[in-house]
Amino acid sequence: MTSRTRQHDSRRAQRDPAIWRGSLAAYDAERAPVHQVNDRRAAVSWRLLSALIVVSLVIVLSLFFSSDAFYVHSIAIGGLRYMTSEEVFALSNIANLHVFWVDPAAVRADLLRSPTIADATVHVTWGTPMVQILIQEREPALVWEQAGIATWVDLQGRIMRQRENRPDLIRVTVDDPMAGVPEQRVNVDIVNGALQLHMLLPDLPALRYHAEYGLGYNDRRGWEAWLGTGTNMPEKLLVYNALVEQLQRENFIPSAVFVLDVDTPYYCCRPNIRSR
Repeated sequence: MTSRTRQHDSRRAQRDPAIWRGSLAAYDAERAPVHQVNDRRAAVSWRLLSALIVVSLVIVLSLFFSSDAFYVHSIAIGGLRYMTSEEVFALSNIANLHVFWVDPAAVRADLLRSPTIADATVHVTWGTPMVQILIQEREPALVWEQAGIATWVDLQGRIMRQRENRPDLIRVTVDDPMAGVPEQRVNVDIVNGALQLHMLLPDLPALRYHAEYGLGYNDRRGWEAWLGTGTNMPEKLLVYNALVEQLQRENFIPSAVFVLDVDTPYYCCRPNIRSR
């Protein structure tokens, strides 16, 4: 066997065995282009669907930001007793704002700047109205009158606007006619002392406040009574009454009696002159 013959036989041995397909070969050749056409149609369909989705989102967003229905023109407010809905709406700073830009935390912070509001809960929903606010107002403890201006003061001494007449609240009038407008707070010791005196002496129509002498009132027997501030008013009244009884036994009518400290009470008989 020649070398050429051996090479030819080796190539035949390495070649894959042939498979006769008969008519199937022609059938496969005819179907190949059909698969390619279907793939192209599927790609076109997905692109068309994606384009429709994008266009729909653009239309929805356009309506969302252009429609007046999504802008805040009114809100639902609960928990009000003294304030009005219009006042709370103005404090919220969301009038004519798009609901998408309403931040509940920011609205709550704006509301809490009002001295009348103790707490607020803000909800943004897709209902009507879209913004709902629940208010907790501060309760007044007394009426504070200074420089001719009457205000309310709560238990923490915070001053707020007087919104209605409350005859059940004790009125405290600042004795200094030159005093300016009220500050944001009144000392808590003053508030506590005034409330204790109101409880112990419920027939008193009003109390006075002096920067040096604290809380006081006009005794119906013809003199001024000054008791300082703080929460020990029951003890101070005991000392005050004992001192007054002693003066009455001596037939002495003072112009003022001072019990700023229970250990050092004193009285005076004439203005600007104190005697022990």
